[in-house]
Amino acid sequence: MVAKLTEAQRKRVKAARLLQAGKPAAQVALEVGVARQTVYTWKRVLDERGVDGLRAMVDVGRPGQLSAADFKWLDAALRQGAQAHGFGTELWTLKRVGALIKRQFDIKFSDVHVWRLLGSMGFSSQKPERRAIERDKEVVRDWKKKALPALKKKRSGSEESSSSSTKQD
Repeated sequence: MVAKLTEAQRKRVKAARLLQAGKPAAQVALEVGVARQTVYTWKRVLDERGVDGLRAMVDVGRPGQLSAADFKWLDAALRQGAQAHGFGTELWTLKRVGALIKRQFDIKFSDVHVWRLLGSMGFSSQKPERRAIERDKEVVRDWKKKALPALKKKRSGSEESSSSSTKQD
C-alpha cells in the first residue's frame, strides 16, 4: 500500500523531477510556487539523499488551524454565494469571508491571511462589473446621442487656455 503524499511532499517531488530534468532553480521555484532559496535547499537534499530524502523531510512551520474538511466546507460555502450565508449581496469580500470563517469555525483571521487562504484554494480577486445588469442598452445609446452632448462643456473660442499657474506666456 502506497502512503498518500502531503501537499508539501508533492511539491518537493515535483521540484526534484524538474531539477533532474535540468530545469534551473528559478524556473522550478515558479512552477512549484515556492521561494528560489527553498529550491536550492531541496536540491542540496536531493543531491545528498535523493528523492526519498525529500519525501522524508519534516514539514516545518505551525500547523494550519483549518482541516481539509474545513477547507472543503468553506469552498462549498463560497460557491453557494454570500446571500446564502446572510450577506446583503452576492459579493464576497475578505471581511465577509473572514466573518464566515469566524462564525463557522470560531477562528479569527486577518484579511491578509484570508487572502492567502483563498489563493491556496484557487480563488482569485475579481472586480464586479460596475454596470447595472438590468440596464436597457437602447435607452443608454439614445441618452448618449441626445442628452450627453448637451451636458458636455462647450469650448469657447479657439484660444488654448491653461489653469496652470506655472505656464509662461
